Amino acid sequence: MIEIIKGTTKTPVSSQRLVKLLEPEKTIDGQLYIGYPIFSTPEGRYPIDAILISPVNGVIVFHIIEGITLPDDYKEIQDDIYNKLEAKLRNHKSLMSGRNLNVLINVITYAPAVVVSDSGDKEHPVCTDDTLIKNITEKKDRFDTYRQILSVIQSISTIRKGIKKRKIAKTDSRGAKLQKLEESIANLDNQQSKAVIETVDTVQRIRGLAGSGKTIVLALKAAYLHSQNPEWNLAVTFQTRSLKGQFRKLINTFTIEQTGEEPNWEKLRIIHAWGAPGGGEREGIYYNFCKTNEVEYFDYGGAKNKFGRGNEFGGACQQSLDAIKHNIEPMFDAILVDEAQDFPSSFLRICYRILGEKKRLVYAYDELQNLSSESLPSPEEIFGKDKNGSPLVKLENKSQDIILEKCYRNSKPLLTTAHALGFGINRKINPKTGTGLIQMFENSQLWKDVGYSVVSGQLKDGKNVVLERTDKSSPKFLEEHSTIKDLIQFHTFNSVEEQSAWLVKEIQKNLSEDELRVDDIIVINPDPLKTKKAVGSIRADLFKKKINSHLAGVDTTPDIFFSPENNSIAFTGIYRAKGNEAGMVYIINSQDCYDSFGSLATVRNQLFTAITRSKAWVRILGVGENMKLLQHEFELIENNDFQLKFKYPTETLRKKLNIVNRDMTEEEKRKVRNVDDSLGRLVQNLDNGSVKLEDLDPKQLERLKIMLGNRE
Repeated sequence: MIEIIKGTTKTPVSSQRLVKLLEPEKTIDGQLYIGYPIFSTPEGRYPIDAILISPVNGVIVFHIIEGITLPDDYKEIQDDIYNKLEAKLRNHKSLMSGRNLNVLINVITYAPAVVVSDSGDKEHPVCTDDTLIKNITEKKDRFDTYRQILSVIQSISTIRKGIKKRKIAKTDSRGAKLQKLEESIANLDNQQSKAVIETVDTVQRIRGLAGSGKTIVLALKAAYLHSQNPEWNLAVTFQTRSLKGQFRKLINTFTIEQTGEEPNWEKLRIIHAWGAPGGGEREGIYYNFCKTNEVEYFDYGGAKNKFGRGNEFGGACQQSLDAIKHNIEPMFDAILVDEAQDFPSSFLRICYRILGEKKRLVYAYDELQNLSSESLPSPEEIFGKDKNGSPLVKLENKSQDIILEKCYRNSKPLLTTAHALGFGINRKINPKTGTGLIQMFENSQLWKDVGYSVVSGQLKDGKNVVLERTDKSSPKFLEEHSTIKDLIQFHTFNSVEEQSAWLVKEIQKNLSEDELRVDDIIVINPDPLKTKKAVGSIRADLFKKKINSHLAGVDTTPDIFFSPENNSIAFTGIYRAKGNEAGMVYIINSQDCYDSFGSLATVRNQLFTAITRSKAWVRILGVGENMKLLQHEFELIENNDFQLKFKYPTETLRKKLNIVNRDMTEEEKRKVRNVDDSLGRLVQNLDNGSVKLEDLDPKQLERLKIMLGNRE
């Protein structure tokens, strides 16, 4: 079977005929790329019309003719294609045996509309629809470097070149295991390739779990679009500021691979979402929108005062949209948005409005990053309707809505644990709701979309169900390097001091014995407001052991997360941790995530996000009784062989969960506590007889009775 990934091509009609010819063909296996890759050559960028990489038939490059005339120099063109591809492949040692390339390259001129009088020679074949399949299947070149060639074609091999070499002395050390893990993730899967290459002239949505490769996909896509359309004004934007350096490095690497030159950073801008006055690195999508359209701009403080806590950015963006009464001038030809689940819909509407006639807005988000209901509204809800009442955006084909179901960061035990704790699958029953569940998707299909399968039961309201991640969605190699007991550990301590002492000792061991580097380790305190104080004593103790550390975004600029050049370990609150990953993740003070009045869903989401930062091992640390209860939840998950077993809540119960476990402002919390205290005193006074029911206002009692009856 041939997997087909269609990019931008200058031969669209003939390329489509090639796809229709090869798509149903069952005698050929491999991946066919249309309009991809673009090679760097001494003469500049060199786009390939199409390339088929088959584990049986070798590498076949297509020179595609769009018209009815075969060019006189088609043989010279074939030779040029051959030489450029061979030169590219020869740069990769894994594809060479001594001085010889291990791969047989074949070049075919495909001319479906040409009446062929010259079918070429064996070295320079010319094929029509009638002769193409026969010509391909005659070429037999089974080779062992199929995955390596895919990696080179996809430019993923360039990432590995940029990874700092590890100094490995012990083959079974944690450092050695991480190195093998990094080498195992050598290729994009088919869905990732489609997300990179297939571009539509309208809105495109990319969904996937943390660790499914969304950031790499967007970086590759930005580089590909820039290489294909250097005249376009492109923007890449995001929420977590520490992602900026990561994006710049990836896009730079991929663009050089394809064009031989660094990106034109005036045309391809990595730009913050919010932004501020001052120019240069301070600019942002929202700030530039306000400036260009001469509407009021709000900084964070002003937005909080105007729109309230939790609605700062959403309120600011919406007000700027409402203030504009004229046509909005286009600012970009395409915009790529990462971490879209963290943005208000009004920001995505700004991105949509500042594009030209072609609304090339690509937004990627994590289906489960927020856990509650849906992480983002539907496109119809986000972008609204036109003057005729029709949705401005409808996702009408698979190229517009790509789901990355495979997770390449978190092993099955780790990811299942994160989801179970985040949703409260094994949490003790709450009397207010009659279930331990904290939150649940409105759309049960999301569980399947992100890689879970139904082991037993039904994924329907009110039905018992057992879910499990498959080997396809959670590759086995992510967990086979270590035992489950080593992959994920919970540790409950009697005091904060005891927790700190254990952590310092483990980090020291990681660096001195386990062959981990400083950028293999992250220490996360889930509560961002308490992080600076919470990590102070730990960092001081590490310093005494001559181990450097930094608080990301505080001791460093906001755009920097890791600091390997200073031999320093990153400490962070949860928000700066998002978008980053490490081999060993320590989560401290996890007891704060067991329960929290007025913000239970938030603290569970913080724990979920922290756990999913790990690409190998995670240590969940905490103090006291709440930590013991959290650890008990994990033990139940472990005893269930990392399957999720629960009754899917009905619509009524989901609404109740949303109310009971909703996030409250401090003012709302204060009001609820005051009412609760007053109600408690009333019940106590009625119970001891100091107040009689007859003393109370009958109308108020009747209203209360009706309310309680309705709740039942």
